[in-house]
Amino acid sequence: MESGLTLTGDMVLVLVVLSATIGLFVSELVRVDIAAILVMVVIGLLQLVPTGQLFNGFASNAVISIIAVMILGAGLDRTGVMTVVSAWILKIGGNSVTRITTLVSVTVGLISSMMQNVGATALFMPVMSRVSARTQIPQSRLLMPMGFCAILGGTVTMVGSSPLILLNDLIENANASLPPGVPTLQTFHLFDVTPIGVALLLAGIVYFLVGGKFLLPSAKEKASGVPARTQTYFADVYGIKGDVYELLVTVDSPLVGMSIREAEQIAGAPLLLAIRNTEEPRLAPPSDEMIWVGTILGVMGTRNRVGRFALENQCRVQPRLKTFGPLFNSSRAGISEVVIPPGSRLVGQTIGDARLRTRYGISVLAINRRGEILTENLRDQVLETGDCLVSHSTWRDLSAVARERDFIVATDIPKEEQRPQKVAHALLFFGLSVGMIIFTDFRLSIALLVGAMGMVLTGVLSIDEAYASVSWKTVFLLASLIPLGQAMELTGTAAWIAQEIMQILGDVPELAIQAALAVMATIFTLVMSNVGATTILVPIAVSIALATGANPTMYALIIALSTSNAFILPTHQVNALIMGPGGYRVADFIRAGSLMSLVFIIVMLTMVNVVFRT
Repeated sequence: MESGLTLTGDMVLVLVVLSATIGLFVSELVRVDIAAILVMVVIGLLQLVPTGQLFNGFASNAVISIIAVMILGAGLDRTGVMTVVSAWILKIGGNSVTRITTLVSVTVGLISSMMQNVGATALFMPVMSRVSARTQIPQSRLLMPMGFCAILGGTVTMVGSSPLILLNDLIENANASLPPGVPTLQTFHLFDVTPIGVALLLAGIVYFLVGGKFLLPSAKEKASGVPARTQTYFADVYGIKGDVYELLVTVDSPLVGMSIREAEQIAGAPLLLAIRNTEEPRLAPPSDEMIWVGTILGVMGTRNRVGRFALENQCRVQPRLKTFGPLFNSSRAGISEVVIPPGSRLVGQTIGDARLRTRYGISVLAINRRGEILTENLRDQVLETGDCLVSHSTWRDLSAVARERDFIVATDIPKEEQRPQKVAHALLFFGLSVGMIIFTDFRLSIALLVGAMGMVLTGVLSIDEAYASVSWKTVFLLASLIPLGQAMELTGTAAWIAQEIMQILGDVPELAIQAALAVMATIFTLVMSNVGATTILVPIAVSIALATGANPTMYALIIALSTSNAFILPTHQVNALIMGPGGYRVADFIRAGSLMSLVFIIVMLTMVNVVFRT
């Protein structure tokens, strides 16, 4: 190790910025994308990278590639390819948990290898709802294996996850600051990591096949095993019990002159799902809708609760669903689960401020937040990433909600509007992109954009839908952190950190150094974004490899792969998405994810050393 490397003023500034970055990511004082942009601005003000290179991240190969991958995934989703996939899984898998888990895990892993794992998970959540409903297999037995394998599938190719897409750009940045005489580091091709990723995916599948019945939650199996949207499921899991009734508001009722919001706040009030105070009955009445004499309310609750509310508020319980019968028909409306994904514009808003009834036609009945079921004072609840909203709406409105980037609908929607006539076009241009990556020398971004624009030009999705499919939060996060990696390389900060780490570790075997890097990356990615962890740690890993005579590209790859080792906590975006619909608690992820993380590190290090032996 070079012993003469000492701190300079620029190194100190980079260390301060680096510490602040980690602090902002861990504390979440501001959103991660805002934190990343602030970091980029500070680096520019301190002139830690050349001014002309500060915004190069926005035009980088990695950022454009991620945008194109997101558009390709949206095109496949729009054509209803996943409906065909679910039918195939049901046909081949039958009612066998083992067969279905294997088929789902392999399929989602392969799809995740060619698109972002969050996108693959979002595509498969309605599929899992449909499979669970038709096979009576609890979603808690399906969603975690599916989610973990989506994460593992991101390691199968160099476009499967943001860290791997970013890796080549970081290696090129490292080349710009290599010491004299050191050979240029080689970048990776699409399938260079495939043997490692396939081994990890197979390990994940075997892990759940062997230990699933011991590792996955079983307390709610009976409840979760019934079809989604049935009263039994939502009663057992969320405490939503009872039937739908009609209440006629009489002239003596204290409800007269109240708004829906005020009526909902009355102690013991049932769920208010529909109203008729004009000619046409409507679901999801706005909170400011007024109640007058003769208004008919569609409410949901137990017979005792509805009867008590009617008695106390001078309302008449109608003998049958005369007014709202057609609206509450299960073929037209029902209860569903809607997840708030990372990057949703609704995060930070209260349910009242979001005006979900007025804007989207959905009534929120309960919230599953990291295993805690919230049913009281829902209007004042501030929405968080991963919240699972139990909602009531028409299937038409739910289909519209499914097209919004601010939601992921986890419930299978009857007669979902799609473009099956465009399946051939979607598959053609997806295959064209993959073919260009494999058989031509075009850059990854160009090859992927060819497929994305082909889908737009052939009407698989409109350009507005393409724009909407892009997670601009991810784009700004990635592009804004690239200057931090450059600053660490150009100022020598990465080399200095590597020097200090090696002095702490002392004379240890190379495998121990690799394991330490893998564990460090795993810890970082549990408390901050995997993109941020990759940007910070890859320059350090390259410097350690150069100092010890190891293979720098192999060490960089260990970091990029280890940032997918995010199973222990529901902090990863995929885990956050499946937590609510699966009925999981944090303890479930700790139990199943801890051993999975250990398996990941063992398999990954073994395969990396076999495939990239120096």
